[in-house]
Amino acid sequence: MNYVVKKTIKQQMPKIIFTVTNDLNYDQRMIRICSTMAAAGYEVTLVGRKKKASLDLTNRPFQQQRLTCIFEKGKLFYAEYNLRLFFYLLFAKFDAVCGIDLDTLLPAYLSSRWKRKPCIYDAHEYFTELPEVINRPATQKAWRLVANSIIPRLKYCYTVCQSLADIFKKEYGPHFEVIRNVPFAEKQLAAKTKTDKAKILLYQGALNDGRGIAELLTAMQHINNAELWLAGEGDLSDQLRSMAKELQLENKVKFLGYVLPDQLKAVTLQADIGLNLLENKGLNYYYSLANKAFDYVQAEIPSINMDFPEYQNLNAEYTCSLLLPDLKIETISTHLNSLIEDEALYDSLVENCKQAKRDWCWEVEKERLISFYEKVFSLNTRLY
Repeated sequence: MNYVVKKTIKQQMPKIIFTVTNDLNYDQRMIRICSTMAAAGYEVTLVGRKKKASLDLTNRPFQQQRLTCIFEKGKLFYAEYNLRLFFYLLFAKFDAVCGIDLDTLLPAYLSSRWKRKPCIYDAHEYFTELPEVINRPATQKAWRLVANSIIPRLKYCYTVCQSLADIFKKEYGPHFEVIRNVPFAEKQLAAKTKTDKAKILLYQGALNDGRGIAELLTAMQHINNAELWLAGEGDLSDQLRSMAKELQLENKVKFLGYVLPDQLKAVTLQADIGLNLLENKGLNYYYSLANKAFDYVQAEIPSINMDFPEYQNLNAEYTCSLLLPDLKIETISTHLNSLIEDEALYDSLVENCKQAKRDWCWEVEKERLISFYEKVFSLNTRLY
């Protein structure tokens, strides 16, 4: 009996639980995925964490559940959260559970084995190669043990780019589908009027180690007619604010703090140049393909990315950005000044963004996601 027949019998779609460790309000990627699966008829629950400073949950077209922990960071947080998540999943009803990244995979896998339901792995990161992991040998060893113990046993996996899919296949064995982290299409944007006002340089994302923010602040001393907006917070928030003050950049740098997804879209549309800087600290950064790169394209603004494999691939298809070979202050300032001062270069990248945005959007990419989950349930013959 195939899946389509079973769905007709009971008129009920499968229930999928997605698990993350972050605050659900700001996870654009999971909001997109869960909204898409809910629109396709699935019963969807997204489980995450509740911090002391968390805002009330934003209403979404899927169910949301936040787990409260005593600890908010470090090894104790991960241990506590994984334990709480395991017991939550143990008593929850689901037809499949999807662990987002390695830090939620263990409870997802154990609960799926107990219930004899499919466990899916969504590898958004090369987790064992994160800078905060590779700098702690004992921590890296523990996560590698989790990865090597579970991933080879899985049948259903996907990740965000081909580079990571190839690495994971070689390292763990299972095939990984590629479902890129691209935004919804932005249509009918108002034409920007050229003015002599300072250009807005936008960085959206975590203010963490390895993101090139400190180098960017230093470079701002050598960039004229521009101001830098930083949308996000992170481990280096206080340090970077102090640095901006010490460099006397208060009038050239704005810290926007945490910005909700809908508000972030409006902020991005105001920008002139998007920034996606990364230090080559581990393979996770080197093989990354950040969603912000696509957000800038949808807003039709040229960007600065790193000269890493996935951004090389994007530029080979549509040249929408300049690629940095390194994070030297002179390199950053030279590339930014060229975009600010060279109108012909800037306009050509804008036109390329207009072409690329038709292909690099969630309306196209979501079909891969829906097809992936249809395959999961068609291969698992159960009555729904």
